[in-house]
Amino acid sequence: MRIAFDVSPLSHELTGIGNYIRGSLEGLCDVAGGRHEIVAFAPTSPQGMRRIPEILAGLPLTLRLRLLPFAHQWRQAWSRLGRPAVERFLGPVDVLHYTDWMFPPQREGVRSTMIHDLVPLHHPEWVTQRTRSMHSAKYADARSCDTVFANSQFTAADVVTTLGVEPARVHVAPPGIRRSFGADGEHADLGREYVLTVATLEPRKNLRILVEAQRLFRERLALAVVGGAGWGEQPVLDAPGIIRLGRQSDEELAALYRGAAVVAYPSRFEGFGIPILEAMASGVPVVASSHESLDEAAGDAALRADPDDAGAWANALAEAVERRSELVPLGLAHARSFTWRRVGEVMLTAWEAAR
Repeated sequence: MRIAFDVSPLSHELTGIGNYIRGSLEGLCDVAGGRHEIVAFAPTSPQGMRRIPEILAGLPLTLRLRLLPFAHQWRQAWSRLGRPAVERFLGPVDVLHYTDWMFPPQREGVRSTMIHDLVPLHHPEWVTQRTRSMHSAKYADARSCDTVFANSQFTAADVVTTLGVEPARVHVAPPGIRRSFGADGEHADLGREYVLTVATLEPRKNLRILVEAQRLFRERLALAVVGGAGWGEQPVLDAPGIIRLGRQSDEELAALYRGAAVVAYPSRFEGFGIPILEAMASGVPVVASSHESLDEAAGDAALRADPDDAGAWANALAEAVERRSELVPLGLAHARSFTWRRVGEVMLTAWEAAR
């Protein structure tokens, strides 16, 4: 098969979606071997022309990269061309898999997409107007796809119920873990014991509850916050005992995970919750929000806390530190069951069946 795989989101700073795209391509190349040709493509800006090759460097030679040098506002440029089918730029394809920002027409072959969550539909107040607009159009197109991938059983069930996609066309492909994250390696030292949280600063990530909880355990643990500024109301992070670290490289983040006393993930709603797995793979106990969207990431290896109860978070974090010797082995075993190769297997099997 000749598989066209949209990597447009890689033109911006990596977040969970970008990391999933890169990881799923790695798994797909691993499984495909020399049997299939994978063409990663993106209509992108000059910035993306530089960034995307760097992110995909090192993937096997079964992958070809085709970048389309559009202006920064590539969506308008594509429209001015009459929204041509991808075959105009890529030649014949057996599968078109689009990701998060675009849904180009195609003349033939399997049509496929990935849905990470339906937050813009359920909680439009948590996302920007641009995100609501882009995703609403994508969701409408997804209803006609031959294959729709979801990153959890929770999201898959949501796609079936909310979008009305037939269950037979929905396939679950939970994320793997990047190679940087493991229990062996450098441990960060921030001068005192700390709770680590990793998230873009946006409303649904619910960092406010950790700031409130930190007041209750301030004398024992600092709160270290990794992640870029997002949108909406921002948590107040200039209080004593809070260390704002901003964005970090994979290597820096891995050291921060390993050096943490405990990792906290208080999100109100996720498609999956990759930082939970990263922390477990790094040998750290985890406390996660009790929202059901995090059940699969947490498994039986994380403690859970009500996302609206600061006292519950303070207690759970203290308990996780005390039970570290019990929780760490559980987390390591749970994290090992998630691999990018499995993502590649799920995708390739679904496309072969849909042809």
